[in-house]
Amino acid sequence: MATLLLVFTVLSALTPWLTRLLGTRVFYVIALLPAGAFAYTLTQTAVVTVGGSVTQSIPWIPALGISLSFRVDTLAWLLALVVTGIGALVLVYCASYFSPDEPGLGRFAALLLAFAGTMYGLVTADDLLVMFMFWEITSVLSYLLIGHYTSKRESRGAALQALLVTTFGGLIMLVGVIMISVGAGTTSLAVIVAQPVTGPLGTWGILLILVGALSKSALVPFHFWLPAAMAAPTPVSAYLHAAAMVKAGIYIVARLAPGYADSDGWLPVLVTLGVWTMLVGAWRSLRQYDLKLLLAYGTVSQLGFLMIVVGFGTRNTALAGAALLLAHALYKATLFLVVGVIDHRAGTRDWRALSGVGRSSPALAVIALIAVASMAGIPPLFGYVAKEAVFTSLLDAGVGGSAWGWIALVGTAVGSVLTVAYSIRFFWGAFGTRPTVATTVLHPSPRDTLLAPAVLTVATVALGVFASALDPLLAPYANTVPGDGSASEAYYLALWHGLEPALLLSAVVIGLGVLLFRWRRRVARLQATVPAWIDAGHGYGMTVRAVDRTAARLTYLGQRGGLPQYLGTILVVFVLALGFAAAVNRSWPERIVLWDYPGQVLIALIMGIAAVMAARVGQRMTAVLLAGVTGFGLVVLFAFHGAPDLALTQALVETITLVIFVLVLRRLPTQIAQHNRPRHRKRRALIGALVGIVMGTIGVVALGARQDPSIASELPRLAVEEGHGNNIVNVMLVDIRAWDTLGEIAVLIVVATGVASLLFVSGRNAEVPRLRDSRRLRLGRNRRRVIADPEVSGEGHAVTRQAFLVAGRKIPAQHRSILIEVLVRMLFHPAIIVSLYLLFAGHNEPGGGFAGGLIAGLALVLRYIAGGRYELGEAAPIDPGKILGLGIILAGGLSVVSLVFGGVPLESAYVTTEVPVLGSLSFGTSTIFDIGVYLVVIGLVYDILRSLGSEIDRQSEVDELGPELQTSVPGSGLVASETTTDTAPVTTWEGRA
Repeated sequence: MATLLLVFTVLSALTPWLTRLLGTRVFYVIALLPAGAFAYTLTQTAVVTVGGSVTQSIPWIPALGISLSFRVDTLAWLLALVVTGIGALVLVYCASYFSPDEPGLGRFAALLLAFAGTMYGLVTADDLLVMFMFWEITSVLSYLLIGHYTSKRESRGAALQALLVTTFGGLIMLVGVIMISVGAGTTSLAVIVAQPVTGPLGTWGILLILVGALSKSALVPFHFWLPAAMAAPTPVSAYLHAAAMVKAGIYIVARLAPGYADSDGWLPVLVTLGVWTMLVGAWRSLRQYDLKLLLAYGTVSQLGFLMIVVGFGTRNTALAGAALLLAHALYKATLFLVVGVIDHRAGTRDWRALSGVGRSSPALAVIALIAVASMAGIPPLFGYVAKEAVFTSLLDAGVGGSAWGWIALVGTAVGSVLTVAYSIRFFWGAFGTRPTVATTVLHPSPRDTLLAPAVLTVATVALGVFASALDPLLAPYANTVPGDGSASEAYYLALWHGLEPALLLSAVVIGLGVLLFRWRRRVARLQATVPAWIDAGHGYGMTVRAVDRTAARLTYLGQRGGLPQYLGTILVVFVLALGFAAAVNRSWPERIVLWDYPGQVLIALIMGIAAVMAARVGQRMTAVLLAGVTGFGLVVLFAFHGAPDLALTQALVETITLVIFVLVLRRLPTQIAQHNRPRHRKRRALIGALVGIVMGTIGVVALGARQDPSIASELPRLAVEEGHGNNIVNVMLVDIRAWDTLGEIAVLIVVATGVASLLFVSGRNAEVPRLRDSRRLRLGRNRRRVIADPEVSGEGHAVTRQAFLVAGRKIPAQHRSILIEVLVRMLFHPAIIVSLYLLFAGHNEPGGGFAGGLIAGLALVLRYIAGGRYELGEAAPIDPGKILGLGIILAGGLSVVSLVFGGVPLESAYVTTEVPVLGSLSFGTSTIFDIGVYLVVIGLVYDILRSLGSEIDRQSEVDELGPELQTSVPGSGLVASETTTDTAPVTTWEGRA
């Protein structure tokens, strides 16, 4: 099962590429995978039909007791067959439904295949948290599939609505999942059902899980998102909204019913909302002229029906629910596919514009008629068998003394009458002949568009006729649910049970449904009297708009004063929240040590004075330098406390930060607040003082909060034995807490990308500017002028000598510094060597990838300061994005490599060998991880230099020389002449416009 999911993932990733090669034929290829999963599930039939199960478990997060556990019992077997079998047929249908030039075809195919795999994982997962993970993935994939037509506002809105509603329910469900898991002491679904959690924890946990189930399966009050989702392509509606996604809520209720059907609130919630949903959906379906919307509201109604039956909690209703679930998937998927054929061939889904479709497409009409009859509960089809089982089981529950049994029976009977009426309405609307409408001309359609609905129709007929053969396959699930104590506890599925009350009730339902359709005009007049505002969709819109208005007002209140107000709001919330927590804290240390040695007081005093002066000075550069004093004060404190790694890293970070500030300040005024004087200075000072007090208090509290002995004394031993290194800090970064480091370097990549996106407004260049790109052309009215390339001599001959810092000639003379150039010539290469030394020595000595990367980054900073943006390109002629990408691949790729060798993600492996002269040498994968960190840090500094340095320089040149800069080369017909300015020789190229 885990292998199947992995194959689904890999093939989904490859599908867009396959689509470019195969076009629409790719659907035939990828359909083989769910078809294979269907066949594999069939091989498990012998085990599940005797009440057994097929299990598989792979440890995932042992510390939390979470594993990739999968279990196929009767219920999972049934759902797995539905999602894989219908999934394969829908994919085959897609090959004829879509044209080769369909926008986003490869993406759609990949998402639909991924959805099939996700649903398979959801119904087979035995770990509750893993199941929830698949649950949320289905919400994301459905959002992408519903919004396939990205150019249509209707599709985007429907996709967002479905995502918000199902995710809202999912978040509430997550709370319930955690409560049930904590109460049960395990995340195993099998154990949670076999040993139900009781008491208030179990009751509230289950009710919260039901909220997620109700939202996913579109029950009242969440039902409105499903009809709106009909903006999706028809295959999506046939699969997600008839056979797969909406069944997820039904599945989780059916899964939990054996253990929790007797819980407080379970039956009232499901029966009440189920009956309400069944009636509302069917009532709204009778008002629709769009065939697809008619089926959508019918689906809402049937989902309410299903929720009542699978959640009722008796053995007979469980059997009826399993049968109804399968029957609904077969006939509703068929009808959606039929609507897709009509829509494609006739160009419309509005049945008022259709006439004579049945006579022109008899095969399609026969398929639709059988599916409609099964939905209405007409014998001898499987829908009738399932509905009769439902009526019998609910009647027995009512006779046995259950008031909810009578409520459910009456509600489902009335809903079934409406179901018969809208079933007839669908067939009459789609295939009837109307004298007032011209005969519909159907365009040719490939024959295999009928393959999927035909197969589903055959299954509907066969399962109805041979229902007794299906009973032993579904009975093992029903037997897990306690009986209701009635005499009919041994109910079985069959086409004929003799003359019984359920048969009479079915006949009455069908007769009333036919009359209701005949009186459709009266019904339409009655429906017209219902106010338009009675619509859950309007309620959703009002809620969203109210949330938007509230968010806008809060944002205005918190951020209307610009950045100072924004920061002030954050800090005030910080003071109030943590200040209150600190005030009620009781974990105070027994004694408070103000300092360890007098030098700490002096350093703290200097840092405090620098911080206050930074807030009061008027020049930006001075403020930055004073802020840097506080950072270097930490460097001294770290050094005095025996933390050379921290001191080194802090010094390098502070230096890089100062450089970045200086780069930014070039585009800002020299003076702070030179246009507007600062306001509310006392208020800001008070907030700052309170933040400092709260932070100091938190530090004191943290010192007194320790309850267990420190593990610091064990770190030297663990570093050597587990991490094969003597540098505890570096071993922890690349081994013990490698996941944290991986997340941190991912944040660095996001920072680099964010900075670049702010500067590269018109598009980020693929290449770093180099000397060969430095020739610039300025257009004038009668002249063209080019600043000479340093690589071209005054006589026009190319300079072949390669010189270090040759790009410095591009800097105006007043901005060049011989001292800086000499220092850079002396320090650049040694700095690179030192960075490499720190990288490889950091596992045992102070250093590491982070410190080494900062050293290399500072070397690039020196090259840029000395030679400008073209020198930066010569120093590292590679796109910084590639450096960042290679770094994250090296670091993150190790998580996959360790899995291959049977370890946990990011677990280090080491090779120790004896080397002549050098002695024992130990090399581990953590070194590769550290190299990745090294590259990410270099890429970050390089990208920031490129953005805040090189790009700002380029923009400044455009501001000075004009925006119309082009490249020119000798031999273009322009006449060259040389002049000398105060800064540098300039060659001009003259020609007539």
